[in-house]
Amino acid sequence: MSRIETLEQLHALYGDPATLALRKVAVRLTPLYRAWIEGSRFCVLSTVGPKGTDGSPRGDDGPVVQVADETTLLMPDWRGNQRLDSLRNIVRDGRVSLMFLVPGSRTIVRVNGTAWLSADDALRMRFEQRGKHPATVIVIEIAEIYTQCPKALIRSGLWSRDDADGVPGMGAILAEMTDGEEGGEDYDRTYEERAQPRMW
Repeated sequence: MSRIETLEQLHALYGDPATLALRKVAVRLTPLYRAWIEGSRFCVLSTVGPKGTDGSPRGDDGPVVQVADETTLLMPDWRGNQRLDSLRNIVRDGRVSLMFLVPGSRTIVRVNGTAWLSADDALRMRFEQRGKHPATVIVIEIAEIYTQCPKALIRSGLWSRDDADGVPGMGAILAEMTDGEEGGEDYDRTYEERAQPRMW
C-alpha cells in the first residue's frame, strides 16, 4: 500500500480548492452563522493533546453553545463519566474544532479556534438547567467559521434512515469489554431512565 507523504503529492491528486470553499470562511460570527449556531443543539468537539486527539459529542436541551460576542462561544461542561479527555487536552493545548449539526438539515457549520476553561460562577450560572450548573465552561475563541459541503450527509442518508437495529448498543460493547461483568441488554433498555436524574 503506497503512502502519500508530501503536500506536493497530495495537491497533485486533488488540485486547487473551489473558489466558494474559500469565500464562505469568516473570522467572526456573521448574522447567519450566529443564527445557525444558536439553532444547533448538538456538536462534536475535537481537541488535541500530548497523548493524541479526542472527539467528544456535546448536546443540550436548547443551544449547545451560547454566543458571548462575535468571536467567542461558551460551552457548558456538564458532569459525565469524569474521564475529562477533552478538558485535559484543552488545558494543555487550546486548539479546538467544532462541527455543529441540526437534525434534518444538510447544512454543517464548522468552527476552528482556541479554547480555555473557566469555573467562574458568573459564567456557570448562565447555563442553569433544572437548578443545576455545569462544573466548568469552555470558552472558545473563533479563528474561522464556515459551512461544510453536505455531500457526506446526502451520501449517508443520515436523517432519512434508522440503522440502529444493525449495530450493537453500549450495553453489548460494555459486556464485551468487561467479560460480561457489566452492560448487557438491560443496560441499554433502562439507560435513559437511569440517566435522567444525571443529565445535568
